[in-house]
Amino acid sequence: MDESTPHDKGFQGFPGISRRRFIAGTSSIVGAVALAGRAAAAPAIDGGAHVPALVVGTGYGGSVAALRLAQAGVDVHMIEMGMAWDTPGPDGKIFANTTKPDYRSYWLRTRTKAPISNFLGFPLDKDVPRHTGILDAEEMGGIIVYQGRGVGGGSLVNGGMAVTPRRENFAAVLPSVDAEEMYRTYYPRANAGLGVSTVDPAWFETAECYQYARVGRKHAQRSGFPFVFVPDVYDWDYMEQEAAGTVPKSALAGEILYGNNAGKKSLQKTYLAQAAATGRVTVSPLHRVTSVAPAPAGGYTVAMEQLATDGAVTAVKSVTADRVFFAAGSVGTSKLLVRLKATGVLPGLNDEIGKGWGENGNVMCGRANHMWDPTGKLQSSIPCSGIDNWAAGGAFAEIAPLPTGIETYASFYLSITKNPNRAQFSWNAATGRVELNWQTAWKQPSVDMARTIFDKINAKEGTVYRTDLFGTNRVWGDHLTYHPLGGAVLNRATDNYGRLHGHPGLYVIDGALIPGNTSVNPFVTITALAERNIEKIIATDL
Repeated sequence: MDESTPHDKGFQGFPGISRRRFIAGTSSIVGAVALAGRAAAAPAIDGGAHVPALVVGTGYGGSVAALRLAQAGVDVHMIEMGMAWDTPGPDGKIFANTTKPDYRSYWLRTRTKAPISNFLGFPLDKDVPRHTGILDAEEMGGIIVYQGRGVGGGSLVNGGMAVTPRRENFAAVLPSVDAEEMYRTYYPRANAGLGVSTVDPAWFETAECYQYARVGRKHAQRSGFPFVFVPDVYDWDYMEQEAAGTVPKSALAGEILYGNNAGKKSLQKTYLAQAAATGRVTVSPLHRVTSVAPAPAGGYTVAMEQLATDGAVTAVKSVTADRVFFAAGSVGTSKLLVRLKATGVLPGLNDEIGKGWGENGNVMCGRANHMWDPTGKLQSSIPCSGIDNWAAGGAFAEIAPLPTGIETYASFYLSITKNPNRAQFSWNAATGRVELNWQTAWKQPSVDMARTIFDKINAKEGTVYRTDLFGTNRVWGDHLTYHPLGGAVLNRATDNYGRLHGHPGLYVIDGALIPGNTSVNPFVTITALAERNIEKIIATDL
């Protein structure tokens, strides 16, 4: 690839990705929504059914696998623990607003647990009805792991920042993978399939909703840090129409944490829509896989529970599958495999199962700006830019929104850092649960790396850190991650294409393959790796 291409210059995206068109291979939003609705409306899988390929999860890796298998002529059934998210609520919208969480917002919690828990001294969390909502705040091992629940997985709840790692950082991410092949073939394929594009720089300069990002740029550049535009999967034409007042507001209404009702190209509108259009892919929402065991006649017996929207188990089913693809996310896949190995259901799995888990070095912070640096009452919930100090300080910081509807004079950041600490999932036979041994103190390297950016900016600007966002007098949001990775690491727990050792026909194809850190937001890398692996699997295993 030409060394002058934008991704080698700092997270600028790929050549040929136009802001004003969907990428080849993606559907229009209107058509895709219709297709996704058809997929979600299919009858749930019957007990006793047999399927050639069963995919556990509907996130990035699972969606890639389902589409490519279907295009190769294989019938696929996808099992999703969360809801289909195709039915509007009482307000006429499918997803709840970030500032007004309700029953749709959290996965089987009775109180919200937002990443920002406080504001100006007031607690923000509130009681909500217990429901199979869209955002899981799973507390484990000294960390809160945020995960999307529903058809589309994490694509439903993330900010859509579609970042390709710099080429020079790739060897540290996936050392057994051919980087040339990834950057020549699979990253471009993933970006095309996801519908990645970048904000129009000229529009950005005058858009009221990105005043917060321009303030972040000014402060970064005054301290000598590179400011970069970051690709995203939002429909930028739609956002410009939001700003012009010609369409219903979505990003400009603060929609992000609990789903986005209009402009974001989640997997429902891209890979899953294309998969549904093949006629070979069906989806069973509100089903939770509990076991995958070798079947006497070959293939695998897959046990699962059907759930009601209050979390109650309404049916127990068993089906058989010739091949099973684990795509339940880093945590979901790792927990399931660790339990199945420890309890003797899949005894052939090796001792690497459960190891190499990391949180992508996530840490949040806010800065209190001077009165002459307002960040704006209207803020787009979709970030489009960042600060790059990866080479010098081990941190890349997303300039993130605080879409409160009021002027906060605050700059907010989500940093991704080069945190070396890795945790392990293990089976606790006494409690019958899988546990994670992450320690809160292991976040200190992330804080130190983030400080290489923000201490310098504060010193230059004469500003201070906000202490009211994560509890009383807490500067750092070091208690969480949005980017769980690892637990079934490529070329260790699996072969170099995700085949699980000891059990032919079982594959891992999600973020569990990636050992803990990608140096950037991870979903493009998860997608590209899935594209690489499924191509090999189809060519050699089928």
